[in-house]
Amino acid sequence: MAKAAFNKKRALFTSTLDLELRKKLVKCHVWSITLYGAETWTLRAVDQKHLESSEMWCWRRMEKISWTDHVRNEEVLLRVKEKRNILHEIRKRKANWIGHMLRRNCYLQRVIERKIKAGIEGHEDEEEDVGSYWMTLRK
Repeated sequence: MAKAAFNKKRALFTSTLDLELRKKLVKCHVWSITLYGAETWTLRAVDQKHLESSEMWCWRRMEKISWTDHVRNEEVLLRVKEKRNILHEIRKRKANWIGHMLRRNCYLQRVIERKIKAGIEGHEDEEEDVGSYWMTLRK
């Protein structure tokens, strides 16, 4: 969906507008679609790789760099004056979301009760639901 959004506005993103303005447009228009609901995702290594490649695809298309040009990702990032930060953005959104959820005492209480119950009764599968999300926040 994000690639479709980019392709719809390709003329705008690849135009002769200022680089900073084009970067802001990509982050606003394309990344908002790419990262929709990212706060709740459990990211596997494969997912992280796909997200980073999607980010690089956007920067390459914005600078009109073909895959056959043999330009390294680091060089592309230097040209657009960016760092890889899509995963950082996801972690930031997750931290904001979990902070929002933990302010609701009822949710925090349920999480603690489930972890205690799982520890007493030995229900590993119940603990896994909550634990897998917590593990992604630690990275």
